[in-house]
Amino acid sequence: MNCGKIKYSIKNGRKGYKIDINEPQSYSAEYAALNHEVYDLTRRLEEKDKEYKNSTKIDLHDPFRNPTEFKWYRDDYSEILPWATMPEFSISFEPAKVEKSAIRRFYNIGGFTALFHFFASSVFALTLMLVVKWVLIKLNPDAASGAVTHYMRKSSILAAVNLVTYLFANVGFALIGLKWAKIKPSFMIKTKDYHFSDAVQHCFAGVFIWYTAAIISSGIENVFSKYGFSTDVMDMDYGETGIGFAVMLIYSCIIAPITEEIFYRGALMKIFSKSNQRFGIFMSALFFGLAHGNLPQFTLAFLIGIFLGHIDMKHNSIIPSIVVHILINTLVTVISEFKGNTIVMGLFGLSMILCWLIGIVMLVIFRSECKLPVSTPAQSRRGIAVAKTSVGIIAAVTVQALYTILIIYQTKVK
Repeated sequence: MNCGKIKYSIKNGRKGYKIDINEPQSYSAEYAALNHEVYDLTRRLEEKDKEYKNSTKIDLHDPFRNPTEFKWYRDDYSEILPWATMPEFSISFEPAKVEKSAIRRFYNIGGFTALFHFFASSVFALTLMLVVKWVLIKLNPDAASGAVTHYMRKSSILAAVNLVTYLFANVGFALIGLKWAKIKPSFMIKTKDYHFSDAVQHCFAGVFIWYTAAIISSGIENVFSKYGFSTDVMDMDYGETGIGFAVMLIYSCIIAPITEEIFYRGALMKIFSKSNQRFGIFMSALFFGLAHGNLPQFTLAFLIGIFLGHIDMKHNSIIPSIVVHILINTLVTVISEFKGNTIVMGLFGLSMILCWLIGIVMLVIFRSECKLPVSTPAQSRRGIAVAKTSVGIIAAVTVQALYTILIIYQTKVK
């Protein structure tokens, strides 16, 4: 039996031909074709697998898949949950104990930063005034203590003390809070998609909100005054001297807007926005309102603070809010200086009505194109629900609220 002549054939259903294993050339061609087909199928499977993993992989800058939040303002969520980088990780509706603890840590940082800022600025201002008074008494030993105090109140000294105090307090504690939270301060000026037309729109919309909030604040003040309470905590006149007026002008129209935005919208809002941008906007506005020390001003500052936080998040920068803040403080200064001049106030009132009407239109256009971030159900469980367990936030809000109540009560006693 001659086995060498026996032929074995392999039938390929796709091509419908036979090959002979005794013909090496035919065998090699078919093997190469099959090998190429296997390679092609393997490559397609790998691409499908990669596509599936990418579709299910969590975006560390958008773990909650919230389209209403501002992408430029987001942080890497692995700072909260390091294992968020693991394949097929997903955010649960209810935060785990470890995640809740990490979020609470940032809330505590923001709360304690605000609390330390409140105490430090108060102590520093009081200490500085006592030092200045001591120096004046030493220089004028024959002057009575009451006369020295009166001089300080009517000169530029208290205006300068106020400027120095909040310049260092706002900037200093903003940097301390950001350092504590391990956030680089440079993020505050990485402006995105901000143009002159945006600045104009924001300014008109901001004037509308401020003017409307001022009317509400005035109503609140009238209600308090009927029961013998005064809500005015600023009973000193910085404009008695030319230098005093200049210092007050620099502080109110330049230093205060810039440094307050650095602290409230720059540091606090960023720290509070780790898992929920909407929470960050409202919480920073709350502390901004409480810092003003009286209920009418709280209402005004809180409402305008929401808008300032909104435009800053949109453009990933504190520059938009600084521009609007400078404008509003300048308008307030003009009103306070010319409130006794009927002609000037009449013209100013007409101008404000026009700006108010334009501001309504600008605000409607702005809000139709760019709405406030809306929290997802999972984010809501990481906002107020966690903040209620934050010692820092509770302590800061309680202390500043009690201070405001105490000031109002003292006016009643007087």
